[in-house]
Amino acid sequence: MEHSIWNSILSKLPNPHFLQTYEWGQVKAKYGWTPRYAVWDSSGRWKVESDPNRLSTFHSPVAAALILKRTIPMGGMSARLSILYAPKGPLLDWGDKSSRNRVLNDLQAFAKKEGAIFLKLDPEVVLGTGAPATLDDVVDEGGQTVMAEFKQRGWRYSSDQIQFKNTVLIDLSLSEEELLATMKQKTRYNIRLAEKKGLTLRIGTQKDFDVLYKMYAETSVRDGFVIRDEEYYKTVWTTFIANSQSPSTNLQSPTLAPGAHRPGDSVPGSAGVTNPQLPFAETLIAEVNHEPVAAIFVFYFVGRAYYVYGMSRDAHREKMPSYLLQWEAIKRAKAMGCRVYDLWGAPDTFDESDSMWGVFRFKQGLGGEVVRTLGAWDYAPNPFWYKLYSEIIPRVLDVMRARGKSKTKQSLGGA
Repeated sequence: MEHSIWNSILSKLPNPHFLQTYEWGQVKAKYGWTPRYAVWDSSGRWKVESDPNRLSTFHSPVAAALILKRTIPMGGMSARLSILYAPKGPLLDWGDKSSRNRVLNDLQAFAKKEGAIFLKLDPEVVLGTGAPATLDDVVDEGGQTVMAEFKQRGWRYSSDQIQFKNTVLIDLSLSEEELLATMKQKTRYNIRLAEKKGLTLRIGTQKDFDVLYKMYAETSVRDGFVIRDEEYYKTVWTTFIANSQSPSTNLQSPTLAPGAHRPGDSVPGSAGVTNPQLPFAETLIAEVNHEPVAAIFVFYFVGRAYYVYGMSRDAHREKMPSYLLQWEAIKRAKAMGCRVYDLWGAPDTFDESDSMWGVFRFKQGLGGEVVRTLGAWDYAPNPFWYKLYSEIIPRVLDVMRARGKSKTKQSLGGA
């Protein structure tokens, strides 16, 4: 099957990411993107295919990239133009200069061949850990070298950062007692408070999606961030949650079973994932008297858990359901054999001026380490088209929007 071949290739590489999986490509395929699958092996071969089955002979991969392609209509012009994006890719040993030169050379040639306005990459190349200008700040010289090479090659730091370039990672090799000890005192207090406030937790199903989206929309209005339409999230959630119901995951379906789970109970259905190559997701819902008041979606792939979507209502916020959900998710990820819990996002600017500052303070309280990465960089084979697409067209659209005559330029969109 396509997903098993592609995901197996990813699982053999450093830092495999759920945004590089076959499933993510299929989600984006429903929204105007064409997934292409590129792989490099130790013998010097590389290949790009639309069908991962054709990559079954690549038994010793050294690099891979899910590349999303969208054709850009140019108002009747005959030019064959497109944009390319490898979310959180490519995957390779970025510390190996020979490998990264080989991959970047091939990708640049591919972008030219495809008539791309630009190719966007945002690999998880670490530039440093800890918040800048603090005692925890440590610069990663290897990442700095890679960034310098991007600049030398003519890549441009993108004005359109699709995914979060910084995040907070929690080391799940620690015991539960050690994990609690790394948290802020106020966070531990709020977890204990939530455990006493009559909250129940359960795993959600597809029947909950309507309620969850309404709660997500309420959260976006309250916290001032933009979300997509309901069908997009249903597509993402359904695609990945369907995998958690597969017999190959050795998980009950749903993993906590429908109904109430009292905080502090042992975690059922989490003896481990027998097929780590199968990306999946689950939603944890906190309820008061059977009424959902908060929820989170957690994605899993090859030993890493990602907290991607969080939502809550104004009602019962004093019961601290978000703290209890995160603690439960951390415990579940650990019990499933994950090594890292990714809190999915930290500010670009580490001060109160950043719109993420409040959310970051919440994540800081959960412990973990700030990790700063390269972010998104664009390679533009034709500078004219790149300038037209990234600078001139947006200005024209701004004017037209002010007059009420245009639709917004198609965005690449984050997770």
